[in-house]
Amino acid sequence: MKKIKSGVYGLNAIMDGGINVRSTTVVIGCSGAGKTTFATQFIRRGLEEGQEGVFVSLDENKEQIIREAIEMGWKDIMDYVKDKTLVFIDASGRDFSTFIKKELPSFVSRWEGADARIAIDPLTPVVWALPDRYEQRDVIGFMLKEMRKIGTVVATLEEHGTKGDLSGPEVIIPMYLADNVIHLNYKPMDEGIERRLKIVKARSTRHSEDYHRYSIVGGLGIVVEKAPYSPRRSKRMVMQMKKEIGKLKGKIPDTAYNKLMDAFEYMRDDDFRGMDATEILRAIVEEYM
Repeated sequence: MKKIKSGVYGLNAIMDGGINVRSTTVVIGCSGAGKTTFATQFIRRGLEEGQEGVFVSLDENKEQIIREAIEMGWKDIMDYVKDKTLVFIDASGRDFSTFIKKELPSFVSRWEGADARIAIDPLTPVVWALPDRYEQRDVIGFMLKEMRKIGTVVATLEEHGTKGDLSGPEVIIPMYLADNVIHLNYKPMDEGIERRLKIVKARSTRHSEDYHRYSIVGGLGIVVEKAPYSPRRSKRMVMQMKKEIGKLKGKIPDTAYNKLMDAFEYMRDDDFRGMDATEILRAIVEEYM
């Protein structure tokens, strides 16, 4: 299977090199777990490579998504919006069944074969609007199938109930329909929040079956540690990481180098609490080498 880089630092290494082209990945997590950040990173990585991006918002409006991206340090999102390589479909507050079955196919027909990256954020309102399981499967399955006609899809899904338990009724159908399922799990700790990522499912892909620590870092977004989760890891300093990246000037594309150096301005040491800086650096370099 042809792979594309996920844009999520460290994820490619535990998914056999990246995400299969024209597959569907569902990212599940509680509020604040980083689902929209994941979806935006995925879209943004494609834009860097010249792919078009389609962001289908079923909850927040376009302005809110752009504002959150800028706050993360991704100011270049406005450039992509202006040159229309990134387009938004705002379906918040709509009759989802009508939108998906009657309006979406028209958009797809204009984009079919575009090899774009598509983010659907989140699927949850559709699930809630369609309490009948058969209708959920029909409408959501139709939507994912249609969007795969124009590229590779990442969809987010809110996790409710007991954290870490993926047996809730809102996740069953999307998990079944997806090619890949990634769970973003976090819990409060004495010194902050502990975040762990697990690849629950990945069709036609060798993948890690372990939990992996991740962090949400200003300027970078989600960063995943390749090593299996361990509660005891030493700290590393952001300035040392910046120094190591500085040695790669001229070895990685100038645009990537400049963006990474800018990203360090948004980082704090505690963003990497307990993570292995060597693995983080390797993941960042691997994305561009």
